[in-house]
Amino acid sequence: MTAAQSSWLLIAIAIIAANLPWLSERVLLVLEPKLGVKSAAWRWLEWLLLFFIVGALALGMEQKFNGEIYHQDWEFYAVALCLFLVFALPGFIYRHDLRQLLQRGRDIC
Repeated sequence: MTAAQSSWLLIAIAIIAANLPWLSERVLLVLEPKLGVKSAAWRWLEWLLLFFIVGALALGMEQKFNGEIYHQDWEFYAVALCLFLVFALPGFIYRHDLRQLLQRGRDIC
């Protein structure tokens, strides 16, 4: 796998990982919630955990393809966090807006 292919693979993994907390009703993608519905706090905590997991994967890929991990300042990580937040937007919109709209449409028909 080339470095370009691995970059695109990492972006695809990041998009999927950013949306998982809003598309799954399981806590940490494994456990059933006690109340039947996962709370918003759990969703945000999972999202942050997945951000760090994808970041660790990115560091590992950088080490493999470049032979070293380059030093980054805080601005890089702030931009990465914001980009991961943008990647999560489709799942967030589906969870809080689109799903209810689709359900109402099914109830009318």
